Amino acid sequence: MTVPMQAVLRRLQFGSGLVLLVYLFLHLLNHALGIWSLELAGRGLMLALWLWRSAPGTIALYGAAALHFALALRTIYARRHWALPLAEWVRLWAGLSLPLLLIRHAVTTRLASSLYGFEPDYERVVVQLLTSGTQGLQLALLAPGWIHGCLGVWFRLRHLPWAPRLKPVLLMWVILLPLLSAAGFTRMMRTVEAKSAILAAPDPKLGAHQLALNAWRHDLVALYLSLIVAAFVAGQLRNVLERRRLRERPVNS
Repeated sequence: MTVPMQAVLRRLQFGSGLVLLVYLFLHLLNHALGIWSLELAGRGLMLALWLWRSAPGTIALYGAAALHFALALRTIYARRHWALPLAEWVRLWAGLSLPLLLIRHAVTTRLASSLYGFEPDYERVVVQLLTSGTQGLQLALLAPGWIHGCLGVWFRLRHLPWAPRLKPVLLMWVILLPLLSAAGFTRMMRTVEAKSAILAAPDPKLGAHQLALNAWRHDLVALYLSLIVAAFVAGQLRNVLERRRLRERPVNS
């Protein structure tokens, strides 16, 4: 039996979303390790870099991100109305914020490493965030993506018989992990600040090319937002044209 295309697209969306959720889970968990020590978080970071910078990890992460975003654009274009429940609006807002994190991550770690030889560790990352004043942004961008992924999994699994019984445990985990992550990252910032009364200078390799990296990030964010707006506008135009054709269609007597 042929599987309907909509079912295939839903499976692709769910599968790619799971890959991104695993990435976010490991990212949040890495930050949470900072509650115990900067060194432990650093060892977790090395494992994460080994995973996501491997050929399979790179293909999985960025392939999943591209596929999930393409399917999101398709959904925005194809939507006939925007009268959504509150949970769907939260999921949509949280999901659209996730690529902002991935763009920032790709530019400041992968691109900086590939082009300029910058190898991140948590102390360097924290120094860079503190000197640029973007430590709050780093924390703020993680939580929405985590919420979006968890809501997506819940919407997919909530009809299963065992799902309602696990709902309180899952809800606690959804809330607890970002809080632990924020606590760990805050602890790492205080540890780095306590090492010296004067904050160390950012990595010179990164500093020398910061303007170029900022331009990459700005251009990618502008492209991302432009694609979202274009998908929405094209969808609205399609809706207007469809309604016009329906009004102009002759009524059979």
